[in-house]
Amino acid sequence: MTEPTLYRLVIADDHPLFRGALREAVSGMFDRVEFSEAGSFDEVSKLLDASADVDLILLDLSMPGVRGFSGLMYLRAQYPGVPVVVVSGNDDPAVIRRCMDFGASGFIPKTLDTDGMRSAIMAVLNGGVWTPPDINLDAGTDAETAALLSRLATLTPQQVRVLMMLSEGLLNKQIAYELSVSEATVKAHVSAILQKLGVESRTQAVIAASKIEVGQWPQTAPLAN
Repeated sequence: MTEPTLYRLVIADDHPLFRGALREAVSGMFDRVEFSEAGSFDEVSKLLDASADVDLILLDLSMPGVRGFSGLMYLRAQYPGVPVVVVSGNDDPAVIRRCMDFGASGFIPKTLDTDGMRSAIMAVLNGGVWTPPDINLDAGTDAETAALLSRLATLTPQQVRVLMMLSEGLLNKQIAYELSVSEATVKAHVSAILQKLGVESRTQAVIAASKIEVGQWPQTAPLAN
């Protein structure tokens, strides 16, 4: 008798109660399933660094360590073979479109009922994509935003992480410490980010990236180069 397929899922959300509810909703779908949970983006990274043998990541957009779409950007760049479904309380059509632009395999509103969540997850595990059927995703992206999206897509995973940390106001030495690299390596990453985004300063890079985030990132004081 053939043993049932084992599915490995990562639930990334900073609210333990919602992680538990989502785990409960999904667990009834499979005969064999393993869940890993993360309450911050650092925990997500550590889980995947330890083993990227994951069938699906269920990712909240808002959690410690990420701003808006930056976590999705990083996961798609670093682990392109692992599908990511965004599970969010923000179901604005523009947000859903941007998630799909950045390579999400689906978008599940947190208000969706259990049967709907299960159908969405199964569609993605079967190789498809899923977005709410009542949301119009046909609206086009303006030319300036489309160009910025294309430039952001050229960043390497490490450059995405550096940009995330720049947005938090960290200095080069702080970023170097967090990433366990030299300051010279961080400076090289920053230079590459500026070149790829077509901007001249760290502050401009943060502002450019903020234009495609969920809402507007908090304005920061100019950052030292």
